[in-house]
Amino acid sequence: MVKSNENDAVLRLLNYQGGNAVGSPAPATLENDSLLLDAYSQTVVRVVEDVGPSVVHIRVKQKKRDRGGREREAEGSGSGFVFAPDGYIVTNNHVVEEAAVIEAILPNGTGFTAELIGRDAATDLAVIRVLGTGLPAARLGDSDKLKVGQLAIAIGNPLGFQSTVTAGVISALGRSLQSTTGRLIENIIQTDAALNPGNSGGPLVDSTGYVIGINTAIIQSAQGICFAIPINTMRWVVSILIREGKVTRGFLGISGQNVPLPVRVVRHYNLKTGTGVQVVNVTPNSPAFISGLREGDIIISINDAPVATINDIHHRLTQEAIGRPLTIGILKDWTTLSTVTVVPVAAM
Repeated sequence: MVKSNENDAVLRLLNYQGGNAVGSPAPATLENDSLLLDAYSQTVVRVVEDVGPSVVHIRVKQKKRDRGGREREAEGSGSGFVFAPDGYIVTNNHVVEEAAVIEAILPNGTGFTAELIGRDAATDLAVIRVLGTGLPAARLGDSDKLKVGQLAIAIGNPLGFQSTVTAGVISALGRSLQSTTGRLIENIIQTDAALNPGNSGGPLVDSTGYVIGINTAIIQSAQGICFAIPINTMRWVVSILIREGKVTRGFLGISGQNVPLPVRVVRHYNLKTGTGVQVVNVTPNSPAFISGLREGDIIISINDAPVATINDIHHRLTQEAIGRPLTIGILKDWTTLSTVTVVPVAAM
């Protein structure tokens, strides 16, 4: 037989809630609910409260043909976020590609029919707009200042579950990811913040509530390997999409990665930046190949303007650069400074 004092102990254990037995007054130090959260939780909660209202659920309707050639209507969904209060929303190109109807739904349930402003398959980015004013807009950060290991928070609508939050860290920087066009999207952010289909186009946010990337892809066979397009790439692409509706690029025929430069080389040549872009691949018979650029060369300038990141190269390969010679400063073998002249062609 269980003794009465043992029964009392069991009942006290069953009634234990948050450090207090049921009916017991909460300690004075717990009067503020925020004190119940550790610093990590408080950070995530604060970020979600700041950025969550700007995250939208995007639903699309597409016209597709089945194997018999009959036209049918297909539906899809993804995520996006408001980046300007007058209705501009950024998302992934693959979310809205071939969409006949686009609908954007705010977390409060307000729905809008959206207009496609422009899309860029090469970076998997697109801009849509809804007829609204004073919408909650997310703040844009600076992806060039990211550090591996820092907190990363993803907000989106995976598998149609609205306003879902996952958190992790920046796992790596400077990755390359192949877009649907076959072009490499460079300087990609890798994170272990869990993503699923439907997260595409949603924001990746830092601990201060600034958007640092646009969630874009996962590796289906792996866990904790997810990718986001840097917000600085988004800034450049979106500004062109708003002005022109598409991005016309110059093509050099290289892919590269950001690398730090040796301090002694920076001092010896009086360079204006401590980083450059190392060429990791050169397409045969491309403008870069013809000019003499090779794998391992480090690009440090274009037309005497410093090149610190891959984005600096992309920003100079605009439509105006096509057919015009570019003088590219390079380091060979990490020590020898030289120049090559490259004439970009129009990207296909």
